[in-house]
Amino acid sequence: MSFEQLLPVIIDNNQLHARWLNTLSLMENTGARKISACEDPETVTYIILKHAAEEHRHAFYLKKQIEKIGSAICPTYSPEYLLAAASSRHYLNQLDVDVCRYLKTELGLKGKDLRFAAYLLVTYAIEVRADELYPVYQEALDKASSKVNVKSIILEEEGHLEEMINQLKNFSPDWQLHADKAVTMESGLFGEWIAQLGNDPAIRSVS
Repeated sequence: MSFEQLLPVIIDNNQLHARWLNTLSLMENTGARKISACEDPETVTYIILKHAAEEHRHAFYLKKQIEKIGSAICPTYSPEYLLAAASSRHYLNQLDVDVCRYLKTELGLKGKDLRFAAYLLVTYAIEVRADELYPVYQEALDKASSKVNVKSIILEEEGHLEEMINQLKNFSPDWQLHADKAVTMESGLFGEWIAQLGNDPAIRSVS
């Protein structure tokens, strides 16, 4: 099933919907921790701190949305409370590995320069995805008259993408070429993730 086909199935089932929100929260939290991990202790900027803080808040906000479905449905990020748990954990980590490999090979970067460049490209690719994913999810929520909403995340993710583009322009005159490479890598991983979601036994049992 496509992402658009999966969403109504997920939203229509409280257990699935809670696990979906928990999975998104996990992924936002993973992104926030990766941003923090790439921070230089002396030269970290306002934008990086702001971005890490907002990604952490998104993870928390998505967790809070679960309360609109039922209390204590997904208390932790344990596999039984996620959808496509292995793929969901692997997704962002693999993108980071792929981008780092590209930057080492194409630009010869290493150390803190590699970490910062990887932060820029990985985050850009994820923000491009978020700008597509969350509006589609919100539309599905509206159609289902769900109490859950992600409108505040949509607004902030739009701002994040603009901030990433500004940082990338300062990083390299060829930023678009490198950014497009990262987006291509992410697209492949996203397709694999959606396939794994469709094959999750919990979803297959109700679809």
